[in-house]
Amino acid sequence: MEDKIIIKDLEVHNIIGVDSWERVKKQPVIINLIIYTDISKAGDTDHLPYSIDYSSITKSITKFSEESSFKSIEALADAIAKLCITEFHISKVNIRLEKPKALLHAKCAGVEITRTKEDYDELSKSQSGGNEYDDRIFVQDLRLNAIIGINPWEREEKQSVIVNLTIYPTYKVDSGKDYVIKPHNYRTIVRTVSKHVEESKYKTVEAFATSIARIAITECHVNKITIKVEKPSALMFAASAGVEIIRSQTFFNKNISSPQNRSANNKDIPEGYNHLAYIGLGSNMGNCVENINEALRLFEPECRILDTSFLYETSPMYVVDQPNFINAACKIVTNLDPEELLVKLKNIESNMGRTQTIRYGQRPIDLDILFYDDIEYVSSSLTIPHQLMSEREFVLRPLCDIEKGFEHPKLFRTCGQLLSHYLKSPSYSPDNFVNRILPIKNDKILKWSTKTFIMGIINVTPDSFSDGGLYINVDSALSHALKLVEEGADILDIGGCSTRPDADDVPIEEEINRVLPVIRAIRSSSNNTLSNIPISIDTFHSEVAEKAIQNGANIINDISGGLLDEKIYSISAKYNLPIILQHMRGTPKTMNQLTDYNDLILDISNELYERVKAAINAGVKRWNIIIDPGIGFAKKFDQNLEILKRLKEFNGKNSLLEGFPSLIGASRKNFIGKVIDQPIPQNRNWGTAAACTAAISADVDILRVHDVKEMLDVVKVADSIWRVNKKEEIK
Repeated sequence: MEDKIIIKDLEVHNIIGVDSWERVKKQPVIINLIIYTDISKAGDTDHLPYSIDYSSITKSITKFSEESSFKSIEALADAIAKLCITEFHISKVNIRLEKPKALLHAKCAGVEITRTKEDYDELSKSQSGGNEYDDRIFVQDLRLNAIIGINPWEREEKQSVIVNLTIYPTYKVDSGKDYVIKPHNYRTIVRTVSKHVEESKYKTVEAFATSIARIAITECHVNKITIKVEKPSALMFAASAGVEIIRSQTFFNKNISSPQNRSANNKDIPEGYNHLAYIGLGSNMGNCVENINEALRLFEPECRILDTSFLYETSPMYVVDQPNFINAACKIVTNLDPEELLVKLKNIESNMGRTQTIRYGQRPIDLDILFYDDIEYVSSSLTIPHQLMSEREFVLRPLCDIEKGFEHPKLFRTCGQLLSHYLKSPSYSPDNFVNRILPIKNDKILKWSTKTFIMGIINVTPDSFSDGGLYINVDSALSHALKLVEEGADILDIGGCSTRPDADDVPIEEEINRVLPVIRAIRSSSNNTLSNIPISIDTFHSEVAEKAIQNGANIINDISGGLLDEKIYSISAKYNLPIILQHMRGTPKTMNQLTDYNDLILDISNELYERVKAAINAGVKRWNIIIDPGIGFAKKFDQNLEILKRLKEFNGKNSLLEGFPSLIGASRKNFIGKVIDQPIPQNRNWGTAAACTAAISADVDILRVHDVKEMLDVVKVADSIWRVNKKEEIK
């Protein structure tokens, strides 16, 4: 016979994990106990020795709970069950713990477990080989707002939806494992589900519930989950209408390995390597950019670099009386274990001249292991994840460039969430700047946040649509280059092959013969400003690009984004120089027949993102990539206008190309002439000015223009309206 003694809603105060505001402090925990026993003797005799002393049990549980602290509610539940069974000789007990202050938008979160004497009997466990457990982690009455339903107002107004989650752990939770893995972390699951729900627009509650299950299983690696969804506003004369489902990994046909045995993002690990790591890099002595490049080179052969972040100039922290730092992060794969990797990094630092100085002082190179797979690791020499990363913007921003969604295995927040949290915290100070930069040869650094940069066009061609034949000889081209620089150009873009619609192909040798004399003339000019100006080579041929670089070019501007000659990526990587990847389809001969898009900006972004990935895979560093949506290239009249209208979607927040600096080349183009009814390209200045202003309002970084003097005035006024954090534009 299995009768029950019930203790209901016992409230204790315990330090257990964090509260709804993520503070480590005492919070209420509601305990419900069911003690399974046989009460027949006490019932028949009314004799106290046969009765369960629930008062003593309650006092003991209260004392234990309030004098202890745990990281996880699962560990506390198991500890209470063990106390009941071992001290009060109870054969079986059910424990349900609720944290009413666990989450901001839920009634409570908690755990329910059932334990027997055999669970804590070592002899029984060794003989049985273990027991099956029916543990459950739950979130009760999570209130979210979502577009859900088919009625017109339901498609317009968000309504309250109540979600209940029950998670079935893959193994027994116990007090000996006082930590929380991702599939058991209700905070992470709720955060992920909430973001999805708030952005969703489902018509049916069935699809809504299924999507939550899918998110929990595929993104949070939950093994099995019950989802109950209620719509309180669904029916006039009922409290709610809803659905309840149970889903597991097998339902979604996902081959997801156990998180305990899984390396972080193991899908990203190439064959031949076993581990993924993220490394922070910094330098503030000597040529800082070269120091970082050299450190990355020295990672080989034990480590392979998969990706790098953008590059940042940052103010020093802790010891502020020292030069600014250059910071970055990289994503690597390796077969080294954490301690071996640490030794590798220390050897690189030593070989590059780092010596022991004051803590946080100047250094030629600083290398830190930020993450290693998804493990927590502590030794006398190393702590993973890095202990101070959550208070360092100069670490979090580069990490977000590479892996914004990577989740900290201890804090259970993504890199993006950690950065957002830090920027809103009291410790954040805008005086500690972290600014994206682009290093260019000749020791020039473009600081992206400071202004809109102007790229002046020099077409050394007989057939360009606007200025063909004007600068075909060296003297005229050099004179025009000097004029553009004196008018305020930050970069000169030199091209020897017209890419106007239906343009003829130019032999590579002829293209080289057109551009090299002009580049050499600029570099040998007696005018220091002209001779030191950054030069971009406008070509889609890798051979032309390399010859131009060898003669003084600093940037590659490829209108095909590498589509017409993928070797151009390796040229950018070899010389460690920036490359502008423009979106285009086909060739200049065929592009006007390739203008069908489903969603213009999304399709451009997806196609250009593939080009970006190809460049990174070829060894191009992320900070050396600039993107261009390709106005006039495989775009119709209205599509060019739409690009300018929706430009913020191109590389804005949460886009595929988020963070990449952008270039717009709308100068004098045909769509402007059509709008203002001006057939002569040289007379389209005012229309070009309007297009440039629209681009600046969307935070474009570089404008490629013919008329530098006029567009500089446009930039100055537009920047004064839309740009912030104005600083020295070129160092």
